[in-house]
Amino acid sequence: MPTLVLPVLRSGVFSGHTQPRLTAGDMELEPWCDRDAEFLAEVYCDPAIQRWHVRSMDVKGAREWITARALRWKGEHGADWVVRREGAPVGRVGLRTVDLEEGRAEVAYWTAPEARGNGVAIQALTALSNWALETVGFHRLDLHHSVQNAASCRVAVKCGYEVEGTAHSSVLHSDGWHDMHLHARINRGTGRRGHHRSE
Repeated sequence: MPTLVLPVLRSGVFSGHTQPRLTAGDMELEPWCDRDAEFLAEVYCDPAIQRWHVRSMDVKGAREWITARALRWKGEHGADWVVRREGAPVGRVGLRTVDLEEGRAEVAYWTAPEARGNGVAIQALTALSNWALETVGFHRLDLHHSVQNAASCRVAVKCGYEVEGTAHSSVLHSDGWHDMHLHARINRGTGRRGHHRSE
């Protein structure tokens, strides 16, 4: 069925390129690799990560997750980076979902316990957001978090994600259904017809 609106982003904006390395202050955002599996499994033992991300992960599962990240980039369904400071992994940031036709994605992030309180999430999310909006040309980035997750709300606001509302009883956590805050950053420069990146 023909559409009356052109896609905001064309197929190939991810799969036609190598996943880039991004800079975030004194940190680097790099594609995940197999050597990060033990770090990933260890982080997912943290109670806070388990609470907000609703899963655990052993090393085997971490390797499978890392393999899936590369496939998601090639399939243009998502994109993930490990955040490194002085070469050591300290967090994760990524596009949890991607819709190229609508020029829309949902961001996700977390910080390892030992690296919290040092601006890691804010710098990493800002770098990812700027790349997605300004370099790739996404029109809108969504950010969802539990209303009980005050730390995530602070990160969202500091990174320029405006609060748009609350989705009630929206996501099931281990302690029951949570209301979710909805935030967004919009690329005002894409206009009504979209960016139509062609490179």
